[in-house]
Amino acid sequence: MRYSFSILLALCSIHAVAQSDSTASPLAFSGYAEVYYAFDFGNPDDHNRPGFVYANNRHNEVALNLGLLKAAYHTEKVRANLGLMAGTYANANLAAEPGVLKNIFEANIGVRLSSSKNLWIDAGIFPAHIGFESAIGKDCPTLTRSMAADNSPYYESGVKISYTSGNGKWFLSALALNGWQRIKTVEGNSLPSFGTQITFKPGANVTLNSSTFVGTDKPDDQRRMRYFHNFYAIFNLGEKLAATAGFDFGAEQTAKGSKEYNYWYSPVLMLKVATSEKMTVAVRGEYYADENGVIIATGSPNGFQVLGISANLDYAVQPNALWRIEGKIYSSKDDIFALGDKPSGQNYLLTTALTLAF
Repeated sequence: MRYSFSILLALCSIHAVAQSDSTASPLAFSGYAEVYYAFDFGNPDDHNRPGFVYANNRHNEVALNLGLLKAAYHTEKVRANLGLMAGTYANANLAAEPGVLKNIFEANIGVRLSSSKNLWIDAGIFPAHIGFESAIGKDCPTLTRSMAADNSPYYESGVKISYTSGNGKWFLSALALNGWQRIKTVEGNSLPSFGTQITFKPGANVTLNSSTFVGTDKPDDQRRMRYFHNFYAIFNLGEKLAATAGFDFGAEQTAKGSKEYNYWYSPVLMLKVATSEKMTVAVRGEYYADENGVIIATGSPNGFQVLGISANLDYAVQPNALWRIEGKIYSSKDDIFALGDKPSGQNYLLTTALTLAF
């Protein structure tokens, strides 16, 4: 991984020289870094935050959440992306992936299928088609991710066909995937997974999105079909106020071939206000219910039923650099957290981060 980063840096230098001769190069380079410190008042001895947290998940230490270097190539007929990463986000989310696959943020190639329409087929590793939050913190209203984002795919691998309408209002995509947040298919599973995405932008200030997943995350002899739908709406309410509402709903068979299902769901609401040119404030309310432990297993009588509330302050040090502070409270129906040396139904967190995009 160390050598891959060095190669990309060298290519960045070569590209910078080439750009002096031509400003129309199809090749572009970018980078992102996010360093954070989080204090969990449960004070876990192993420095790991609760198991359902996959981003910014280390306690009481200065840590790199995501360091990313990306190369993008785009012409009228061909496009490609290669992103290499390191950090606690990669360690947590790609723990099941073998070897150097843990350090791939994305790696994909696409070909345009029509000379007159914006119709593409792409194959490789992609950011997930599900949800309004991503691994890149600066693009999210709050410093930490919602429970819904942390417990649905951040990335996926496979092939997708996509179409963007001429007026840019519609985006349609169909996907064949290796699984639920998988680069390497689960051992013993022969069934591909599938997904769809429909995004509608009726105007410059409104985005509506519907994404689905159908598949399994188990070997053939344990196959339980999973059906999942993510919906979100983003509203820019003037120059200073934005609102985002999301709702996830999933169902999975209780056993192979069963007609009975376990269900989970998660609503999320975020409000973001620009209080000045450099400062923004965001608040989030969320709830995650997974009583039968399909996604988040607790072993407690009522399963995972947690309310989350957070408040976030961003200060733009310069246009490409943010200093972020967030306070968060989780409240559970059962005592699934620890406060000191005692079980607790509450969890409290303070996090600060610096982000830089270049």
